[in-house]
Amino acid sequence: MRNLLGSNPWFSYGVFRVSRVLFYSTEALSSSSPPVDSLYDRISRIGNPRVSIVPVLNQWVEQGRDVKQAQLQKIIRQLRKYRRFTHALQISEWISIERNHGLSSGDTAVHLDLISKVHGLEQAEKYFDSIPDSLRGYQIHGALLNCYAEKQSFDKAEVIFKEMRELGFLKNSLSYNVMLSLYSQMSKHEKLASLVQEMEAKGIKCDKFTFNIRLNAYAANSDIEGMEKLLTSMEADPLVDIDWNTYVIIANGYLKAGQFEKALTMLRRSEQLIGGKARRFAYEQLLTLYAVLANKDEVYRIWNLYKNIGRRYNSGYVCVLSSLVKLNDIDGAEKILEEWESGDTRLDFRVPCMLIRAYWKKGLPEKAEAYIKRLIESGKKPDARIWNCMSTGYYMDGQMAKAVETMKKAVLACEQQWKPNRFTLAACLEYLKGEGNVEVADEILTLLREQGFVSTGMYNRLQNYISGENPDSGVLDELKNSDSVEEDDLAINRERHM
Repeated sequence: MRNLLGSNPWFSYGVFRVSRVLFYSTEALSSSSPPVDSLYDRISRIGNPRVSIVPVLNQWVEQGRDVKQAQLQKIIRQLRKYRRFTHALQISEWISIERNHGLSSGDTAVHLDLISKVHGLEQAEKYFDSIPDSLRGYQIHGALLNCYAEKQSFDKAEVIFKEMRELGFLKNSLSYNVMLSLYSQMSKHEKLASLVQEMEAKGIKCDKFTFNIRLNAYAANSDIEGMEKLLTSMEADPLVDIDWNTYVIIANGYLKAGQFEKALTMLRRSEQLIGGKARRFAYEQLLTLYAVLANKDEVYRIWNLYKNIGRRYNSGYVCVLSSLVKLNDIDGAEKILEEWESGDTRLDFRVPCMLIRAYWKKGLPEKAEAYIKRLIESGKKPDARIWNCMSTGYYMDGQMAKAVETMKKAVLACEQQWKPNRFTLAACLEYLKGEGNVEVADEILTLLREQGFVSTGMYNRLQNYISGENPDSGVLDELKNSDSVEEDDLAINRERHM
């Protein structure tokens, strides 16, 4: 239940997404498809973040095509939407260097945010220090604050927030919401309360995000009385905009406290407020929460509502499959997976991975293997996630030879935004060391190093350990905890040790 509260994606959306809208002026793009030979279309084809898109930009100009700064700004926003931060940063740099265009305060804030995401906080701080004082206003400071909050750099966030206070930049709830969210995530409840008092003293009105952050804090702290009191005051104030997410937060609080009937009531209220573009995301949330309540009928009811809102998304299939697996409804999950396969959604192997994990959990490796065989026979090439999932399954089942074989396939098929299961990877390397198979271990490590998943230093230490030159197995523990390699299937590993 604790994880449920801590991983509420709408909570993060409500604070950091909104803060980006105001700090970076990131209005949404049209959802219409770009022309066949548009600049965006050329850029979007390059999915590998390690491949530079600068030659594409240069070629476009060399062909005599017009490129306006507003067009590039829209492409940057779209790339950020799909988390293609490296390519977005390359365009931002190209604007200022190759095109010799000065960046506005909003553009500079975007650039700062991208540097933090691609190169880390230290480089973002250096860039912040290089910005002229004339540009270093509210948006720039707010962008740096947001970078610190996203990285949960608590002390630095407090410093920049204090500086913003001294400079008179705290005139609305936006920056307060960022700090309130950070205090909530860090369980700094006294500081959160103090900040709310400061807002009240300055006459800064709380918006719905402020209230939802406070509700989240009460829920996370199991302060049901405080949560209910705040909700009552919100419902009594006609100026407070209560949306569906407010009641989802309350439901989470009740779930954490084991008050399931009250949680169910809040979900009913939430559903009454769902409408417009929020329906898809809201229904995905409800699917997950009804599964926590072990209410299979409600999961199917919400899924039917979800299917009727128009286009179906892979994220919805992931949610419903995850919910049915949690409810041990494997037959139902299989039927929905067949529905997904026959639909028009983009091929996304996260969806079948949900069922493959369930097969391994239920001790049905033959079903997992049969599914992989069927994928291959149908002409679909399993991606790194699929092989990684199978490798973890074989590892949990004690079939280490097959775990190594499928881990190697995963690394060979690796793509952007995928990283191997670090626990399974460590187990495979340990197995290869015990078998004296240094050659295969080195092959896997070399591929990981070439893809940037392990540093040269880590590669050398692991290679020395496997070859017997370094008897210290602590390097495997470091690998498991390394930020450079993170597992994709942690849930299976957690269950192994529960």
